[in-house]
Amino acid sequence: MWSGRPQVKRDYFGAVGFEDPAGGVVMRVHRSSLLAVLTALAACSHSSTSSDGGPGDGGSGDGGSGELAKIKHIVIIMQENRSFDHYFGTFPGADGIAMDDAGVPLACLPQRDGGPCVRPFHDPNDVNGGGPHGEAASIADINGGAMDGFLISAQAGQTHCNDPNNPACLNGRPIDAVGWHDAREIPNYWTYARAFVLQDRMFESNASWSQPAHLYLVSEWSARCTRAGDPTSCVNALDSPSPANTGPYAWTDLTYLLNRAGVSWRYYLAEGNEPDCRDDGENTCVPEIQLAAVPSIWNPLPNFDTVKGDGQLGNVVPLDQFYVDVKNGQLPAVAWIIPDSEVSEHPAAKVSVGEAYVNALINTLMQSPDWSSTAIFLTWDDWGGFYDHVPPPIVDANGYGIRVPGLVISPYARAGFIDHQTLSFDAYVKFIEDVFLDGERLDPATDGRPDPRISVRENAAVLGDLRQDFDFGQTPLPPMILPTDAGP
Repeated sequence: MWSGRPQVKRDYFGAVGFEDPAGGVVMRVHRSSLLAVLTALAACSHSSTSSDGGPGDGGSGDGGSGELAKIKHIVIIMQENRSFDHYFGTFPGADGIAMDDAGVPLACLPQRDGGPCVRPFHDPNDVNGGGPHGEAASIADINGGAMDGFLISAQAGQTHCNDPNNPACLNGRPIDAVGWHDAREIPNYWTYARAFVLQDRMFESNASWSQPAHLYLVSEWSARCTRAGDPTSCVNALDSPSPANTGPYAWTDLTYLLNRAGVSWRYYLAEGNEPDCRDDGENTCVPEIQLAAVPSIWNPLPNFDTVKGDGQLGNVVPLDQFYVDVKNGQLPAVAWIIPDSEVSEHPAAKVSVGEAYVNALINTLMQSPDWSSTAIFLTWDDWGGFYDHVPPPIVDANGYGIRVPGLVISPYARAGFIDHQTLSFDAYVKFIEDVFLDGERLDPATDGRPDPRISVRENAAVLGDLRQDFDFGQTPLPPMILPTDAGP
């Protein structure tokens, strides 16, 4: 708990107050019924519907860009600090933790002190520790592709820190970096994965921590600039981009293209404590309050010259506005939703509280008329020091980073589908550009703002196409209203 600073509280789990969508069928699932729902969904899902579809494969039900017109709203919910194996490593049909016939994990990770290796294990705890998760930790965890450095990194982390959310700290038992959760701890996330789309090769765009992750989410680059208003003054900076509280961010972000095309957007920020320290290498830090009007690691857009120049600083709003906008039929075409510390799932935040917060967001969308034309993408900004066994592909000097969970929730999502394409947060930008911008890219050669970004990430050869996750010819899937009681 922070000391010396005010706590900003919000009710993320209250009733939404919508009627069911006209003509639709709403499935309401109580927590006590979730395991039964998971079992039933398993019987009819992934064994025949997973795919290794490559880049550009639009899926069997996508007739091309015309079908994309059915999507009027793209909502990206980004949580904090969980790897794919940590949440879905035992999910049936996914590329998860390899086990022998007796169900014992084959991997056994070395310890820093040379003690016996430790195998991944089920962790029932609601509060976890993870491990360091900056650029140096990423290199150490990946360990040249061996993917066996997680426990050593965690055991080398700082202890007894004043800030429990410090990325250099353990935040729990060092050994829990190799623990996993399943439907017993995160039943709603597993229910979404059964009913909609689970992506098992979603990589963090950058091989580092939260600041560059959020920069890539909205701009496809992480850079340090010396002159506001001058894109040519920016240079590549993976771990230490321009200061989060002052910038400048002079390179081009996605909202520049959206505004030029008349496409509405909003960035909804949960106001409360920031999820982490502002300096990834800090041993301790003074807690900071996160506000929509104040630029920060998790709120980068107010620092972008393009947002200021376009007069769109007012598009960055408190999360409360999300519920107002949805209820009033004013959900923008593109929405990003970012948590505060309490609901972020960033260790040492409770997993159950973060899941309940996400469920409330999704329930809100599902109970509105906008559900029929919405695509929801749910992911986590970095791996948080937790074990994952898949070496990330290298696309340029900045990434990719370690694998994180990814879910697609929409009436047009391919029901019970596991997407094995190689993806990153870049795929979200690419999908937004394909749906609303006729495929225009954040490309300095064509967008009118010649910044020296190191690559056009949307055009990476290895990057898959999110159209693979949709079947626009299917009967639209009904809403699935899940409990938000934040209980075990």
